[in-house]
Amino acid sequence: MTSAPPRFPPYPIRGVCMLHQKQNCAPHFAEITVDFEPAVEGFAFEVVQGLTVEYEPAEDLPRFFAAAAAGIKEQLSLPEHETVIAVRVVLRHARADTFGSHELAFKIAGYLAARKALERTGMPRL
Repeated sequence: MTSAPPRFPPYPIRGVCMLHQKQNCAPHFAEITVDFEPAVEGFAFEVVQGLTVEYEPAEDLPRFFAAAAAGIKEQLSLPEHETVIAVRVVLRHARADTFGSHELAFKIAGYLAARKALERTGMPRL
């Protein structure tokens, strides 16, 4: 008899903060704070209502948030985790910089935030 794989997250994980910053000729800057909450099934990502980010052009922000969601989902979907993903991720805070924020920076921040959440639960990660 085999046991069912663990579910992620096993309990709410609140306030996972991630600052991804790289200084070079192609700078990166993204800061996010997300909550991971158990769900019935699948992956859901939402932005808390009323979230404001001082960044111009503001039209770029939805793409940045979608990139963070993609990074989180990518990290949680790695086959070596052997977990059932049933999570609702809520973006609570974000910060962007005119000279270093872009989709890749937010994707990496999301990926790293998911790794941090996995570490908090003691689940394996790469």
